[in-house]
Amino acid sequence: MQDGLRVLFVEDEPLVRQATAQSLELAGFSVLALPSAEAAMPHLAPDFPGVLVTDVRLGGASGLDLLHHCRNVAPGVPVILVTGHGDITMAVQAMREGAYDFIEKPFGADRLTDTVRRALERRALELENVALRRELAGPAAGTRIIGRSPAIEQVRGLIANVAATDVPVMINGETGTGKELVARSLHALSTRREAPFIALNCGAVPESIFESEMFGHEAGAFTGAGKRRVGKLEHASGGTLFLDEIESMPLALQVKLLRVLQEGTLERLGSNASIRIDVRIVAAAKGDMEALVEQGVFRQDLYYRLNVVTIPLPPLRDRREDIVPLFEHFMLVSAVRYQRPAPILSETQRQALMQRPWPGNVRELRNAADRFVLGVPEGNQAKIDAHDDTQPLRERMEHYERAVIADVLARTGGAVSQAADLLQVGKATLYDKIKRYGL
Repeated sequence: MQDGLRVLFVEDEPLVRQATAQSLELAGFSVLALPSAEAAMPHLAPDFPGVLVTDVRLGGASGLDLLHHCRNVAPGVPVILVTGHGDITMAVQAMREGAYDFIEKPFGADRLTDTVRRALERRALELENVALRRELAGPAAGTRIIGRSPAIEQVRGLIANVAATDVPVMINGETGTGKELVARSLHALSTRREAPFIALNCGAVPESIFESEMFGHEAGAFTGAGKRRVGKLEHASGGTLFLDEIESMPLALQVKLLRVLQEGTLERLGSNASIRIDVRIVAAAKGDMEALVEQGVFRQDLYYRLNVVTIPLPPLRDRREDIVPLFEHFMLVSAVRYQRPAPILSETQRQALMQRPWPGNVRELRNAADRFVLGVPEGNQAKIDAHDDTQPLRERMEHYERAVIADVLARTGGAVSQAADLLQVGKATLYDKIKRYGL
């Protein structure tokens, strides 16, 4: 279970409170056991890192009173109600009012721990979602390097070591491995972070306009040049210029770029005036640069100028332990972007993700996460949920049904009655399915 998460357990019977708290602790949970709703209320806040489990019948304020208080002050905290046999109707109504689940007495330890574990997983996602929203709104949005493999730990170490310097960096990796993310992380951690980060894909710019894109031009410098244009190098002055697919840069431009890097000045096309610039170059390549140098396709002197520090980015197939953490991160990003609930991956789905080859690397993984959050049942979603022909038809149908229900609930803002009408099922049936699928 994620560090820092805890269970706030409320029960007024001392022996029951002690026994239940011990069961939860033996299952690996951190537990704060309290005797009353009044004692629990001060602990509940919007950022409370856990779940609330409370008996319904308490001396003083009831568990339902505590549920309503929690919904008001900490609406993201899952509330699990412990009910007696005669309280089922009331518990169902409480779920309609926002309770996460209810457990009927007497219950086994496994029933309680399973419910608490699912609720804590949901709370962990909610808290990570909140943190991600803050990150996406901050100045360093989208610069976090996700992963726990030794290769990614090495990448993070290299970034931390050289980011604050102006040393040129060469990032090497296959398409889709996240080279621009590394470049943005270098910039975000550098002393240039307040200045521009400019990206230029050298392989996407036609050679006929490459010089203008890189160095800029004056009005009338060539046919069609109606006004002055500031090039990427000048625009990035004071900050960082990221040159992706550097191996695609035309040889003639390589000579001019080398001169700019050596002298710190450039001249726009159609001008004789030197403009002083101060720019850090971060280059990226997907091929074997040394082989291209030997073939005469890339200048050796420019290569050595750019390749002071090399950051290698391995493909996903060589760091499979990063696949699930990356996918879960992308799910959260998608949930924020599309205002959808972030699903919780089953163990079967995790294994399916790990087994796929991912030839498109991180970019392909991000697209798959987008489709998964959107509940798209075909394409990449199907490959995640039905990754082989041994999965029973019942499980495939359940995955599809869960995705459809989650999508409709998201579109109706969680209004079960409206969702039931759209799905053309009874509300009781829909409540059962919501509970079964943990939605």
